[in-house]
Amino acid sequence: MSVKTMEELFVHELSDIYSAEKQMSKALPRLAKNSESEKLAAAFETHLEETLGQIERIDQVVQILGIKLKRMKCVAMEGLVEESKEMIEEVEAGPVRDAALIGGAQKAEHYEIAAYGTICALARQLGYNDALPLLEATLKEEKATDEKLTMIAEGGGQKARRAA
Repeated sequence: MSVKTMEELFVHELSDIYSAEKQMSKALPRLAKNSESEKLAAAFETHLEETLGQIERIDQVVQILGIKLKRMKCVAMEGLVEESKEMIEEVEAGPVRDAALIGGAQKAEHYEIAAYGTICALARQLGYNDALPLLEATLKEEKATDEKLTMIAEGGGQKARRAA
């Protein structure tokens, strides 16, 4: 089925980001587990909690608007998640792997920021005023996570986690 209307585009984009968020909710625990830096692991764990809340917000948007999401897989996020798996396998644990994980996570955040920016613009255009605050809250969280990751990356030399 092709997308022909703004409403259909909104549903398509919301369905895509829903899939992306579901994939991130599965990837974040792996990123936390494979982070050497305590601060980075904590950031991934915090973002997992936020991601689960973002999924709930999408469910609320669906309910508010009375729409049905499409069953689809976000291939962009699938590729980004696969990239992070490769980094875990190919880069020895330590600061270099942490830097690679931060870079990969920021790629995902930038994708999500672009997606939510588009979805918010479509919601405004379509007059979905009841759903807009939920979408804008998620966009704000995604931007804050990106900034947090940048701060961790620029801090460098974070204290490594003790072996359990």
